[in-house]
Amino acid sequence: MNRRSCDKVIVVSVIILIVIGLISVYSATSVLPSVKAKFSDKGSMIYLKKQIFTLFLGIILMLILMFLPEEKLKKITLPLLILSFILLILVFTPLGVSAGGAKRWIRIPPNVFQPSELAKLAMVFFLAWFLSKANYKKDSIRDFLIPISVMGVFQAIFIKQPDFGAFLTIGILTFTILFIRGTNLKYLFVTLLLCLPIVYYLAKEPYRWRRILSFIDPWADPQGSGFQLVQSLIALGSGGLIGQGLGEGKQKLAFLPEIHTDFIFAHIGEEMGFVGAVAVVSLFLIISIRGLNIAMRQSDEFKSLLATGVTLLISFQALINFAVVTGLAPTKGLPLPFISYGGSSLLVNLMAVGVLLNLSRQKDSIFLRESEIDKPKRVYRYWRK
Repeated sequence: MNRRSCDKVIVVSVIILIVIGLISVYSATSVLPSVKAKFSDKGSMIYLKKQIFTLFLGIILMLILMFLPEEKLKKITLPLLILSFILLILVFTPLGVSAGGAKRWIRIPPNVFQPSELAKLAMVFFLAWFLSKANYKKDSIRDFLIPISVMGVFQAIFIKQPDFGAFLTIGILTFTILFIRGTNLKYLFVTLLLCLPIVYYLAKEPYRWRRILSFIDPWADPQGSGFQLVQSLIALGSGGLIGQGLGEGKQKLAFLPEIHTDFIFAHIGEEMGFVGAVAVVSLFLIISIRGLNIAMRQSDEFKSLLATGVTLLISFQALINFAVVTGLAPTKGLPLPFISYGGSSLLVNLMAVGVLLNLSRQKDSIFLRESEIDKPKRVYRYWRK
């Protein structure tokens, strides 16, 4: 198999996002030790050190997946799916770690890990594998219910934790990939209708309902349920065009909760301004475009769906985070890929990039093979199939 160098544009874009993330995490957490006494004896570098440690692990995993032989990408699908399921179950054992009323983590010294992040990637692998099988039929109700059932099992565990953000993310991913594969639209539409009462029931949980109400009008209760969104908007607004300068932001002084994780984009807007925020959005847009371009180049159905899936995994999480921080969606606990503090997200997103870079090295594509260029009818038959 002829190979070429990986997509350097994606590599550079990810590196820039990681650097922005490290700078932002340090800036946002440099004052937290004085706010959170339990870290007061460890110094202001504790968050940055943990993030750098996770970054090194993530780079190793990224390189492993990047240079993994293509035929083995498909073979790791079921082991990855089973591992994700086992880790999700371990959350409810003594290994599980609780925080903020949720039990979403397991302790893996020297840090904790959130299995739901790995489950999202595992679901992408499973969908690419199952939907590319030779005997898969787009109009078969059985072939539709199998991926929906796997999604449902994961979602049931997410709700038990609870983790509504992961619940929605894996649902959106699954339905989008099924739609792209050409699944019978009647099945998708009926399933979505059946899911609406479930989503409504879950949304009516008191704390989730307060988030929805605060999303509609955060200024109605600026010191209560709308506090986080109001402070996020203040951070973005006070940044102006070029920001207040690195380290000069005020919202990190215990005004904006979770500023180093879910709301780090607001911190970037405050310290780096509109220019910095647009740069971050543009980098994710570049990664999305390049990723989908890689997917279109693949001559194999599995690799095309896998490239599409990992691109959507990164893009959807970034898009939801941007929407939450800017008040375009209700507050949800989803980190910004490559930037937010949090080892689980960084590890899994670097793994996703490793897969994408692996597929970008694929030279045997319907757009590049001379035999296909010389025979346009074969190309037409491939796309029609």
